[in-house]
Amino acid sequence: MKIKVLIADDEKEFIETLAQRLEMRDLSVTAVYSGEGAIDMAEKINFDVIILDVAMPGITGIDALQEIKKFKPLTPIIMLTGEATVQNAIQGMKLGAFDFLVKPADTELLVEKITQAHALKHAHDERIRQAEIDNILKTRGW
Repeated sequence: MKIKVLIADDEKEFIETLAQRLEMRDLSVTAVYSGEGAIDMAEKINFDVIILDVAMPGITGIDALQEIKKFKPLTPIIMLTGEATVQNAIQGMKLGAFDFLVKPADTELLVEKITQAHALKHAHDERIRQAEIDNILKTRGW
């Protein structure tokens, strides 16, 4: 099954090129062009990994990260920025970002980060499922 990735960036040409490159590497990619779009899409679809540009007009990537983490706390989010500022990186990581890459990110490095993030989410999901099974078995006396 393909890894489902959401990408949000206000630079339409950049995001379309990146989406094509990721799809060529067998990822399922949904692209949106704003922080608002990212939040809306993340509420509707259960993505494996979300990629947010830090600097978007309106709701920024940092704002979208905070909002998405409220309802999808275990979904890994990778932050992208054209501004290689340590402050943005620190803020994003403190708010729960999985990783932080500088644009234009090397496609192979980004795919590697997506794969790592997906593996982490999969492991979390499995632990949650096992805990739920254990709880059911315990409550039924099995």
